[in-house]
Amino acid sequence: MKEPTPIEAIEASRRDVLLLAASATVFAAMPSTAFSAKRVSPMTANQTERNYTMGMLKTKDGTEIFYKDWGTGQPIVFHHGWPLSSDDWDTQMLFFLDKGYRVIAHDRRGHGRSTQTATGNDMDTYADDFAQLAKALDLRDAIHVGHSTGGGEAAHYVARHGKGRVAKLVLIGAVPPILVKTAANPNGTPLDVFDGMRHQLAANRADFYWNFPIPFYGFNREGATLSEPVRANWWRQAMMGGAKAQYDCIKAFSETDFTGDLKAIDVPTLVMHGDDDQIVPVADSALLTVKLLKHGTLKVYEDFPHGMCTTNADVINPDLLAFIRS
Repeated sequence: MKEPTPIEAIEASRRDVLLLAASATVFAAMPSTAFSAKRVSPMTANQTERNYTMGMLKTKDGTEIFYKDWGTGQPIVFHHGWPLSSDDWDTQMLFFLDKGYRVIAHDRRGHGRSTQTATGNDMDTYADDFAQLAKALDLRDAIHVGHSTGGGEAAHYVARHGKGRVAKLVLIGAVPPILVKTAANPNGTPLDVFDGMRHQLAANRADFYWNFPIPFYGFNREGATLSEPVRANWWRQAMMGGAKAQYDCIKAFSETDFTGDLKAIDVPTLVMHGDDDQIVPVADSALLTVKLLKHGTLKVYEDFPHGMCTTNADVINPDLLAFIRS
């Protein structure tokens, strides 16, 4: 059978959305009591009543943030990378759901199914958005796991809003302390690299995103096997988001200095990084980050790529579980 092209996959996704919308219209017309036993308000539900939900949170500025909230038990929150969505955590969410945890992931503003914002695409707003979601879902004693840009978001949230709500933090292939080359960070990535990313995104976003997963997953390394489904899924997620928000997010993930956040974080933090990460070089990120943390532990994986949560989930997931249980 011929595999669908990425465009065909997107069209199929659109058909699914239309069918879902039609179903929602039918459900809306039915008596409210028909589903009252299944509905759980995130503002009032206790953990034992939770099942499997998804929804939208409207922030103070009117932005709608899509989220998934599955299961019961201690919450584990997953923060996705640029320019992806909460779907990038499918493997981890299913793994930890099976282990008895409550798993939550959201689409950052401008990404995935959240509002395609023209403003507020910066780390302060990302952290503030999630703080509103954490309050609405009454998240306490939570473990936060952030990958890449999501690692910056998670660190900024924990430092800015996490007091009394956060138990542990995990940074995977994460952007802190700061990516861009500056006088204070002479070994960082030159600004013209990020300018080039912005140029390619603006010129032909679909083409740029079609090629970006190759180094992201290390598919360009000798002996590596290109997984077209993984590549297409990355492209699908990226194209769901808004071009303006993703364009702005390049500045947010590359130029934000998280040094103060890392110094302020007082919960146990695991820093995980592949030493063949071609997107966020380990020497400019994890090796510096762990020195700034009060309770940091570093774990470097030989030959693992930036997208190791997907390519090496069989190793990453058990290591995450061991840290969470420790």
